[in-house]
Amino acid sequence: MDTLGADGGLITNEKGDIHRVNFIEKVLASILAKISNFIPEAGIWMNTQRPEWNDANNALVGNGVSMVTLYYLKRFMSFFENLVEHSPHESISLSNELMDFYKQIRKSLEENVSMLDDGIDDAQRKQLMDQLGTAASNYRDHIYKKSFWGTRRSISKEGLLRFIKTTQTYIDQTIQVNKRTDGLYHAYNLISIKADAIEVSHLSEMLEGQVAILSSGYLSANDALDALDAMKKSALFRHDQYSYLLYPNKQLPGFLERNNIPPEEAKKSKLLQTLVKDGNTSIVEKDINGQLHFNGNFRNANDMIKGLKTLESSSYVQLVEEERNLLSEIFESVFNHKSFTGRSGTFYGYEGLGSIYWHMVSKLLLAVQETCVQAIYNKEDAVTIGRLLEHFYEINEGIGVHKPPSLYGAFPTDPYSHTPWHKGAQQPGMTGQVKEDILSRFGELGVFIRNGSLVFDPCLLRKSEFIDAATNFNYFDLSGVRKSLNLDAGSIAFTYCQVPIIYTISDKSGLKITTSDNQNVQMEGQQLPRELSESIFQRTGKIVRIDVNVKESTLK
Repeated sequence: MDTLGADGGLITNEKGDIHRVNFIEKVLASILAKISNFIPEAGIWMNTQRPEWNDANNALVGNGVSMVTLYYLKRFMSFFENLVEHSPHESISLSNELMDFYKQIRKSLEENVSMLDDGIDDAQRKQLMDQLGTAASNYRDHIYKKSFWGTRRSISKEGLLRFIKTTQTYIDQTIQVNKRTDGLYHAYNLISIKADAIEVSHLSEMLEGQVAILSSGYLSANDALDALDAMKKSALFRHDQYSYLLYPNKQLPGFLERNNIPPEEAKKSKLLQTLVKDGNTSIVEKDINGQLHFNGNFRNANDMIKGLKTLESSSYVQLVEEERNLLSEIFESVFNHKSFTGRSGTFYGYEGLGSIYWHMVSKLLLAVQETCVQAIYNKEDAVTIGRLLEHFYEINEGIGVHKPPSLYGAFPTDPYSHTPWHKGAQQPGMTGQVKEDILSRFGELGVFIRNGSLVFDPCLLRKSEFIDAATNFNYFDLSGVRKSLNLDAGSIAFTYCQVPIIYTISDKSGLKITTSDNQNVQMEGQQLPRELSESIFQRTGKIVRIDVNVKESTLK
């Protein structure tokens, strides 16, 4: 930092020069970091990284595997594939070290792809996980110890596309097997690591998983509709708020219901039976009702193992050696520490049990909106589109701003993070929800950017949003000057990059552009030329107003 300033925080090569790479290498490095933690039919292993959005699930790190991350990786891989396909370059230059990492990952995926046809067993899962993880470890160790050599090699565009398609095959198969019997999709899974196998188990349904799968692009319009219908019927739906919980509400077991060893489990262990008979309470103790409990001082299985070691110098030594693993399994079955997710499984607020977290509901709204728009562009049947739109409008109405204070529990226009089961909106303050709400509203208004051009296509906008009587629209222009426009009945107005946009219901579509020198330019259709679009993005002030004629048949 003393010699290079801010550049001192950048990675250097063996010669001490800043290591510079191209955009494709940066993106590929991010993808490889995820794929190297991929566990077939389970998701992306959270061996050191925390969950995607919900830090109330932070305790999943280690044993947790994220399908949420895989759903978003699916979307990202589709984006990356499109990017590479349209690249004018037939070869791409990569750092020598990343090239080795990439080739090891690609080789492992290609050599094992046939196992996807019949489903993956626990041993195959461990085998592929080890191969992918070893490739990442080799890359990481080299960079940490020796940095980059500074040499580069090229990969073909064709080879990179083949790698993307192979990766997509694995992702799609894993998503397919993570569809639940109730029509929802798993969000996070758990793994149990054995010497030569990886076992996968599932957690309960979570809203985050449904939002991620809807956003992934994996589902067809009909599949998305099935998922939304399943959500509405599930324990995630909270009828009184007409919205969705982060996870189903549940009643936590009380004190007397915890640390009870089932009799059938206790009978498996000769050591436990002998200790009880001898009155030794160092490991377990029987209460007045005959119920067995582990020593209350044990915080985890390691504490119990330490307790067993104190018995090794006694007459119990042989039983301890024979049943050490058995007792560890019994201990874990009683406390199920592996399934502990964090606040999400123990709190009754702050993203805990029974909570609606409004940011995630807005993420759901945006994902459903994207699904609706895609269905309309794909010209899906009218019934499917109509039912998707019903879900979209219902989710939108369930968000706080549309509710009376008596139901919301606060002023509806004030931002709050969450609503617990037992009280109104809590934790005032603006969260990341505002981002999704802004994106959703512009999507609802039909403002899109396609190939660098502004497009006005209000395919989700309802006719009821247009004003019934003339009024004034106040806004601040690019110079910060407050201005006012007269709006006629049958219109709606908003600003985009501080340029007023006025929609008017008409019998045909068209645009009228008003420039800063009071010139009016008439255009057919709904798309603004790229040059004029860029002038709006750059806030040049060249365009001062856009009038959009909207066909009534477009509106909902």
